Amino acid sequence: QVQLVESGGGLVQAGASLRLSCVLSGRTFTNVGMGWFRQAPGKEREFVAAINWSGVRTYYADSEKGRFTISRDNAKNTVYLEMNSLKPEDTAVYYCAGSRRSSGPYNADVMDYWGKGTLVTVPA
Repeated sequence: QVQLVESGGGLVQAGASLRLSCVLSGRTFTNVGMGWFRQAPGKEREFVAAINWSGVRTYYADSEKGRFTISRDNAKNTVYLEMNSLKPEDTAVYYCAGSRRSSGPYNADVMDYWGKGTLVTVPA
């Protein structure tokens, strides 16, 4: 059974940085494309970033380019999301997801595995 467990969320002030982590278990990590999505209160889930199996190719939503960085450590079965210059509009539950598609592009429809999410709150 594939499991994704996110960590690293919390309450941070605007302008601060935060790093989310997600550990995958239950299948070979190097065969899985990984991504981050988020859902703000009252809004639909949206794509944030994704990374292919090797870590060579990355994909970002336009609004996060330059502020967020996705990376992976295949030796640790872990994907990261480094978030800088956080804004109140970044407040959301952040979900880690995995896809059997080893390379992108990625969207929610092609993700096969989902974590339960971690909450990031950036007060106004």
